[in-house]
Amino acid sequence: MEANAEPKMPRRNMLAWLSVLLGGIGAALAGVPIVGYLLGALVKPKADVDITLGPVEQFPVGETTMVTFANPLRQQWDGMTANTAVYVRRLQGEQFEVFAVNCTHLGCPVSWFPQSGLFMCPCHGGVYYADGNRASGPPPEGLYRYPWKVAGGQLSITGGHLPTLQDPV
Repeated sequence: MEANAEPKMPRRNMLAWLSVLLGGIGAALAGVPIVGYLLGALVKPKADVDITLGPVEQFPVGETTMVTFANPLRQQWDGMTANTAVYVRRLQGEQFEVFAVNCTHLGCPVSWFPQSGLFMCPCHGGVYYADGNRASGPPPEGLYRYPWKVAGGQLSITGGHLPTLQDPV
């Protein structure tokens, strides 16, 4: 072998190609969420479904009851987080109020305190009256409400997504 022979690929060229390769991989990884966002508009959203909460007799008049159910939009890897809850308040006869368990401030789960007749959020001190209206704290609105119906003696809600300010109720 000659003493002055150059290697097949000079170091400078190899580093340039390595930089281009790693930059391309980084750009592809950064572009995946952008492409997903742009193509996401083509995917049809899943339709809402009726979720049965239980027989009407299960809910005493004037009391607020927490009901847990499996979210119909769950994925295999969701585990226990696929379970969500609502608060059901029976006003009279077949008249109900069904509230999302999430605070309207940051989405923390609120707790019902029957002694004071208030829903309270542990995250930032949001407080709601028994009818779901905002009492105090940082929440901008009262608790979100689910549309409900009674059919065949069973109370059900229209679910599949969390209610928000954009939902007509």
